[in-house]
Amino acid sequence: MEPLQRIGKATVDVLEVLLDGTRPRWGLEVIKLTGRPSGSVYPLLDRLERAGWVTSHWDDDAERRGPRRRMYVLTPDGAREAVKACARKSAAEQSRAAKSRARMAAPAHNPRPEATR
Repeated sequence: MEPLQRIGKATVDVLEVLLDGTRPRWGLEVIKLTGRPSGSVYPLLDRLERAGWVTSHWDDDAERRGPRRRMYVLTPDGAREAVKACARKSAAEQSRAAKSRARMAAPAHNPRPEATR
């Protein structure tokens, strides 16, 4: 499995969708669930597949109308890495939120006290 050089917010969003549920997801479904544009999602899915985190196949449901769907599913190793990546994101967000709350709760600091007359 090839390591990913960078795991940003968009990558984590895609991983969360793929982790949520037991069935394969198709690209447009991932786009709708993440709220991310196709120009972000499809390259991410391709990158995840090249890294060995995701496998894909064409849906062969002959009774379904419309174009064929490319279905994506996490590999076992990819699922383990996705859980770690999502946990790191969650921990980082909690840390940022705690720091923000601490800054808001701190008393205002006046760096230049007024001179007494």
